[in-house]
Amino acid sequence: MSLVTVNPANESTEMVIDRHTPEEVEQRIAQTAQAALELRDTTFAQRAAWMHAAADFLEQQAEELGNLITIEMGKPIHQSVAEVHKSANAMRFYADHAEEFLAGEQLEDPSKVNASSAWTFYEPLGVVLAVMPWNYPIWQVVRFAAPALMAGNAGLLKHASNVPQAALFLDTLFEHGGFPAGAFRALLIGGGDVAQVIADPRVKAVTLTGSEPAGRSVASIAGDHIKKSVLELGGSDPFIVMPSTDVQAAASTAVLARTNNNGQSCIAGKRFIVHADIYDEFTAAFAEHMANLKVGDPLDPETQIGPLATRDGRDDLAELVDDAVHKGAEVLTGGYIPKGAGYFYAPTVLAGLTEDMRLVQEEAFGPVATVYKVDSAEEALEIANQTDFGLSSAVWTTNIEEQEWFLRNVEAGAVFINGMTVSYQELPFGGIKNSGYGRELAAEGIREFCNLKTVWRA
Repeated sequence: MSLVTVNPANESTEMVIDRHTPEEVEQRIAQTAQAALELRDTTFAQRAAWMHAAADFLEQQAEELGNLITIEMGKPIHQSVAEVHKSANAMRFYADHAEEFLAGEQLEDPSKVNASSAWTFYEPLGVVLAVMPWNYPIWQVVRFAAPALMAGNAGLLKHASNVPQAALFLDTLFEHGGFPAGAFRALLIGGGDVAQVIADPRVKAVTLTGSEPAGRSVASIAGDHIKKSVLELGGSDPFIVMPSTDVQAAASTAVLARTNNNGQSCIAGKRFIVHADIYDEFTAAFAEHMANLKVGDPLDPETQIGPLATRDGRDDLAELVDDAVHKGAEVLTGGYIPKGAGYFYAPTVLAGLTEDMRLVQEEAFGPVATVYKVDSAEEALEIANQTDFGLSSAVWTTNIEEQEWFLRNVEAGAVFINGMTVSYQELPFGGIKNSGYGRELAAEGIREFCNLKTVWRA
């Protein structure tokens, strides 16, 4: 079977690309394994020079690549271009800080372990496989690849099947900076072929960003072969709004938190939990802002909401909304598929959620928000923690004691206070519960795929 780029804005086929044959897959794995051996013997300074050059090349392609991203998966064009620039910045960040992050430590008093000296240092594992999603087709890959390569690893990429052009661009990105041929290679394969690649003895570890079922499968296969895995899975992030905050600021930020990337973000605010004292003011402003968003051609710079990336994704989202409405949810705005071509869904706000509705437990991957009215911080926390996910969260309150209480008790990998969740290269990123394990970005991200080696000297 071939890989097909379908423009989600008009449903036209843009490109058909042949998958790699088993022989081509073998050739690419062998090339990457050889590159891993070469990279182990390079210096941080050499890799940093290559990474900076690759970042410069990436940024030179920002407009053209942004256009490709939008055509492949429907993101508004200004967000696509911004994704490219963000990726280049992350590459420079790891080029500048990798040596510092992987410095290891000297034991201050080695006599305690009967040694003349003792220390630790980080060394690369070798070839790491990344199984990556379509929603941030450049950023998600670069935030793995930049630290992996700077640590001295080599990378293999199994990208989402609906963004093959992005995969092909990334296939040669790092070679443009000077990295050895094969240091990073894309595998144009299907999901069913991933298990064989993980099992290959030349592949030392795997990271996946994607759905919970995909994460369970990859983790199971990696576990069978006793290989390290890092999982960044779904999220149903709470966005808690308490009476002390600026309600209008919270409402306008809530719109950005819910609709960035057409709502297709694991760290998007999805469940808006609002204190009864300000509930009416918040929901009125929130629903009005959502209703006024411009939906349309994602290549139009004025567009705020483009199509969902796939027909299946749009239909799954519609099913979640329909299920909630049929069980009594109130539609404050939206709740329908617009007429015409493209995988569009109207920006939607639902209230009156009950536990028998699928939306309460499942992730809504699109511009659909749910709002809950609560009478106390304790009730807000109960709703925030009621899902199986635990990726990120946002809490809006100016009460310091309230802030401290929420940040200690919300079950999530991160808490953003009086703001929306954003991934920053300087901060660790990852979740708990069914949102996965391990961390990306910051120092923690580069250390995930290294061996921390202990040295004892008599």
